[in-house]
Amino acid sequence: MNILSIQSSVAYGHVGNSAAVFPLQRIGVEVWPVNTVQFSNHTGYGKWRGATVPVEVVRDILKGIEERGLLPTCDGVLSGYLGDADLGEVILDFYNRIKRLNSRATYCLDPVMGDVGRGFFVRLGIPEFMRDRALPLATLITPNQFELQYLSGSPVRDFETTLAAVKALQARGPSVVLVTSLCREDAQPDEIEVLAVDTDSAYVIATPRLPIVVNGAGDTTAALFYAHWLRTESTKSALELTVNAIFAVLEKTVEDEAREIQLIPAQDAIANPPKRFAARKLV
Repeated sequence: MNILSIQSSVAYGHVGNSAAVFPLQRIGVEVWPVNTVQFSNHTGYGKWRGATVPVEVVRDILKGIEERGLLPTCDGVLSGYLGDADLGEVILDFYNRIKRLNSRATYCLDPVMGDVGRGFFVRLGIPEFMRDRALPLATLITPNQFELQYLSGSPVRDFETTLAAVKALQARGPSVVLVTSLCREDAQPDEIEVLAVDTDSAYVIATPRLPIVVNGAGDTTAALFYAHWLRTESTKSALELTVNAIFAVLEKTVEDEAREIQLIPAQDAIANPPKRFAARKLV
């Protein structure tokens, strides 16, 4: 399986491609990483160095991939943090090129824009690009609760409003929606949920809320879910494999009292997720 992953990258820590590439490789996926930014560390530290990769450089790298004759062998495109809305148009154009040569290729959009309590943390124009341009082309989309509310234009309070917001996204393009970090008002306060909805069913997994605040877990979640979904062709299986792997990574991160998610020490759980949490079918 070949996945083109277009995201941010950091030298230290794990966000964007630095959180997606190794887990994908660990489960046997061939990854073609293209970086949209190259920073020393993620921005959550308050200070960082590096720069956004110029759009023309990203376009040139993608052109080089095309010149190798690789587009027909690309099974999917995964995009995350962009850094620049103009770059988004380059990604969509390249996905369309792939799609013309491989009709089975899919597009997973991780609409990295913001989060509950933080609001938007991307440049002007990126939220609108995600909503108006990328969403309609996506096969699969992986918003967190904040991003789901923005993209759907609807509040997310309970299962009823969450499913309504998901259906609003599906009506505009993607057949599969994965909602990460779901905190319903009527849920158990010591739990956090991940919801996966396809055209036929909806599944949810609740896990204990761990005493941890880290960056990059959502990037790893999106990458693993996308790969497992492609491989198993099952939303339920992809959800269970992903959540069990991510929870094990986060448990190890808490155990080590680390600020960065512990992908390397917990890699065996990524490759062979423990069977601790089962998906519950909603509809």
